[in-house]
Amino acid sequence: MKKNFFDRFADWAVCFTGSAGAFIGASLLVVIWAATGPMFKFSEVWQMVINTGTTIITFLMVFLIQKAQNKDSKAIQIKLNELIATQANASNRIVDIEDLTEDELDELHKFYEKIGKFPTKKVESRETNPTIAEKHTRDYK
Repeated sequence: MKKNFFDRFADWAVCFTGSAGAFIGASLLVVIWAATGPMFKFSEVWQMVINTGTTIITFLMVFLIQKAQNKDSKAIQIKLNELIATQANASNRIVDIEDLTEDELDELHKFYEKIGKFPTKKVESRETNPTIAEKHTRDYK
């Protein structure tokens, strides 16, 4: 699979900025900046250098972090969908729940908290045994 330039750069940048070397480098820059304070008489320009630099880096990092988070979330979602799809007693209705509203997710979360308190037996097949959600949905109607 061929990645475009931005994907390759984003992957590299996220790995690099999360490394010990990047942290040490950033810390050294701050120490050097602080040490030069007396030389520049702690002027406004001296302060603006660190303020502008950190603001620009933070602004750009927000987008890189969001890209990495989106990629990780999508990968985790696919893995979870695979696990759901392979379980005979899983409810496939929850595969695409990431598209629900926050209120709908909260309601579903409360539902699963309730049914999580019920003891369950391992069942052999879905044709003869409904899912946990199906069983307890009937109890709540």
